[in-house]
Amino acid sequence: MSTFINLIKLSVGTETVDDLAAWQSSPRPKGADGKPRHVTRMWPKREAEILNGGSIYWVIKGVVQARQRILRLDEYDRGDGIRRCALVFDPKLIRVENMTKRPFQGWRYLRSEDAPADLPAHRAHEEQLPPQLSAALADIGVR
Repeated sequence: MSTFINLIKLSVGTETVDDLAAWQSSPRPKGADGKPRHVTRMWPKREAEILNGGSIYWVIKGVVQARQRILRLDEYDRGDGIRRCALVFDPKLIRVENMTKRPFQGWRYLRSEDAPADLPAHRAHEEQLPPQLSAALADIGVR
C-alpha cells in the first residue's frame, strides 16, 4: 500500500479555480521546464511521503476546490543565499468536492484520509457556484 501525504495551501488572490489556472498559465510561476510552481521558505520535512503520490490542495475563498499532483521539490535561491523550496506541480488542476477551511498561513500537511474526494468526471466541468454559496453548502455537508 502506498503511503503519501498531501499539502494544503490558500490560493491568495484568486476567486475561482479558473483564476488559479490562468495565473499558473502565465510565465511568472513557471520554471525552465514550464511546470507551475510555488516557492516557499520552508522545506517539507516529509518530502519522501509527499513525492510518493501527494498533491497540493488549493483553498479558494475559504473552500478547498482543487488539487494538483506534486511532481518534485526543487531548491530555489533568489540570490540572497536563503535556501527555499519550489513545489513543482503537474499543470492539471483536478476539481475536488468542496470542503470549508479556515484561513491559515503558509502550507499544512493534509492526510489522504482527510482530503476531499475528486469530483466525478461528469461534474468536473460544471459551472462553479459563488464562493459564499459553495462554502455554506460545504458547511452543512452538501457536496
